[in-house]
Amino acid sequence: MNRHRDKIKILFWDTNGFWLYYRRLEKGRFKWPCATGEQDALTINQHQLNWLLSGLSLETAHSHKPLNGLAVR
Repeated sequence: MNRHRDKIKILFWDTNGFWLYYRRLEKGRFKWPCATGEQDALTINQHQLNWLLSGLSLETAHSHKPLNGLAVR
């Protein structure tokens, strides 16, 4: 992640080598979680990666609030 938070590089290990993914946003910024301590790397799962690349924050537990008390007729 760069200082302006508009570029991201992801290093991924495949069965016989590494993949380097690079994404740059024309507008907006990635909503990267706040750094805790001196952590250089962050481990996230596939679902969280999709959230991050879609512009959602990883700090929220869900993308939308659950709907309760609704019935389909």
